[in-house]
Amino acid sequence: MLVGMSTTTTITPTREAPITSIQPGGGFCFGLEQTWGHCRRALLRRFFPGYVQRMLSLRRGACPDCSHDIIDSRDLKLVRNVCGYRFEANDDPFAWRDRLGLARAGLAELLLATVVLLPTLAALIALAWGVHPAWGVPAGVIAIFWIFILSFFRDPDRVVPTAAEALVSPADGVVTHLEEVDEPGLGRVFRVSIFLSVFNVHVNRTPRRATVTRLAYYPGEFLDARATGCAVRNEQLWIDFRDDQLGVPLRVKQIAGAIARRIVCWVRPGEQLAAGERFGMIKFGSRTDVLVPLSQVASIAVKVGQSVRGGADVLLRLKSSQEAPQ
Repeated sequence: MLVGMSTTTTITPTREAPITSIQPGGGFCFGLEQTWGHCRRALLRRFFPGYVQRMLSLRRGACPDCSHDIIDSRDLKLVRNVCGYRFEANDDPFAWRDRLGLARAGLAELLLATVVLLPTLAALIALAWGVHPAWGVPAGVIAIFWIFILSFFRDPDRVVPTAAEALVSPADGVVTHLEEVDEPGLGRVFRVSIFLSVFNVHVNRTPRRATVTRLAYYPGEFLDARATGCAVRNEQLWIDFRDDQLGVPLRVKQIAGAIARRIVCWVRPGEQLAAGERFGMIKFGSRTDVLVPLSQVASIAVKVGQSVRGGADVLLRLKSSQEAPQ
């Protein structure tokens, strides 16, 4: 047993369900995006047929028997993990949205909050200015709440460690578990669990340079992400990787929490990702687990209760290809 580990635990998977979008659990804002997409495509085909034809000519890849209506990257955003089409960055007129410093998968929530909150804030400020200063109190509360929403969807760049043996954190948050477990499909593994509070960055990142081999979505409950049993009972999405250097399997689990409960994963099987590359997010309080074959772990670089940053802080140091069992 590695130093610093807790007792043995066995994880049992829940019922698997099909993945049909980057946010398989759905949600109000996601539904609004889908509805707006239908309207937007109809308007583009009616009034901007030249744009539609140009974007279709720039579309790359293939999606046999495709059920997705893809005109540009705004449509692909919602089904990127289940659709074979793609757009090169130079051909994407909306690529600038990835450079805003905000998670693109959260722009709908941020836009809705802005549309609802800012006019209300303006009205309250006018009342505080012209009627009574007491109106400044709810104005301040709304302003703080809008700033919180904006902060929640922040997506900062990170300097990713380059050490060959480093396994970097897939999430921002606090380490809650360091333990051996028996994991379905992987055998005996070492698990690091990270709790993400509502004040953390919620974008998830790849722990190693690796290739996505499988996605699995499990509907479930929405216990607090720190509660006993949440790793088994809560809604979750598993991303299986094969380490490009060691050739061994890795698994990252996105586990929903008790608040907004929305898991997002936009990568697809067969896609190669760099260490620290963004692959998804969990909206509001949640948990992220990373699991590594126990035989590959050389040392633990964190302890329970320690704060970590996704894509920047090292969780484990793995054995080199020469040290690892064949």
